[in-house]
Amino acid sequence: MVFQTVPAALKNDINFLITDNQNEKNIIRTNNLEEKVNLLIIRDLQRLNWSIQYKEKKIEITPPEYYDKEVIKYSMSIKRMEIINKNKSWIDNHIDYARNNLADGVDVLKSQIQPVIEVCSTQKQYDLFRLYRYFWSSPYSEYVGRRIKLIIRDAGLVNKPVIGIAALGSPIIHIPARDKYIGWNKDTRTKKINYMMDAYVIGALPPYNYLLGGKLISVLLTSKEIRRIFKKKYKNTAYSELAGLFTTSLYEKSSQYNRIVYDGRKIYEPIGNTKGFGTLHLTMETINTMVDYLRKKNIIVSNVFGNGPSWTMRVIRTTGDLLGFDTDQLLTHSFKRKIYFIPFAKNTKKYLNGENEKLDFYSKNIDILTEYWKNRWYNNRRNNFEIIKKVFDFKKENFII
Repeated sequence: MVFQTVPAALKNDINFLITDNQNEKNIIRTNNLEEKVNLLIIRDLQRLNWSIQYKEKKIEITPPEYYDKEVIKYSMSIKRMEIINKNKSWIDNHIDYARNNLADGVDVLKSQIQPVIEVCSTQKQYDLFRLYRYFWSSPYSEYVGRRIKLIIRDAGLVNKPVIGIAALGSPIIHIPARDKYIGWNKDTRTKKINYMMDAYVIGALPPYNYLLGGKLISVLLTSKEIRRIFKKKYKNTAYSELAGLFTTSLYEKSSQYNRIVYDGRKIYEPIGNTKGFGTLHLTMETINTMVDYLRKKNIIVSNVFGNGPSWTMRVIRTTGDLLGFDTDQLLTHSFKRKIYFIPFAKNTKKYLNGENEKLDFYSKNIDILTEYWKNRWYNNRRNNFEIIKKVFDFKKENFII
């Protein structure tokens, strides 16, 4: 990654950013938009331990070979708090609604835990999903394309508190490791990709998260009830059958999806890693300043679904090209994630690559899968004093985002 020229003032500001890197805000001291974008990019990358070297009339910025989990968490926390602060007023006005739909830990310890899946269709349901999504350590982002948002509740308690949430969305068009595993070429992928979905949100809320509720949500997403929800939503389309799901871990290794083995078969099968290509490492402040910089140059990047890669990626690439960056490298943050394949049929893979014309579905319902989760994880957690204390101590009135 290279700047072709480095003005003296910019070099001084870069040195200031490096020496002041402990300052969370890293105040940028210029009103020149081009300089500001350059400095914001460097600030964001410096936080991730990218190295900076001065050459004659240029600067070289190089990513580390590997990011440990703490560096990734730090990067995500900055972007997460940007988004939460931007939506703080809305969150504060709705936080009681979120709390009222949770359970106190003492009540959860009395529950038999009987999950039911609720499909979001009303504004109140979407609001509740949105509130809980802010709770996660990864920054909130909206998904473009087909979406199914789910709230999983506990019918084992009278008020049916929320155990967790999940969301399915249109698959990313091209993921090399995924496409290679299935055997997709461009033609077969185009024909079959709509029979798959990406599980882009999977997680439990307190106090169920202490009891490995995230594992429960993961297991429930493989149920035939999920297939029925998909079929009902897309019954008037040519692709009303759901052949399976893909998902990715938050970090390179995932404790949530590992060791989920049912009837001797991994139902979350690791099939490779992403290439670490994306926008997660650049803050919203940086991206918004890029937009301002492009507007000043009368360049508008269209934000219409169907116009190729994500709008944010196109903003970064357009800006990076103008400023002399290697934009492929700029968009490669190197936060590699594990890809998991969740087949819903015995022949999902053959169906997706065109070898079979009909799906031979597994038949696992919510009740069977919940019992499996209880026997495999929940019962052990119930016998762990430290875990039970965490559950017992949780009060829904103390829930914060």
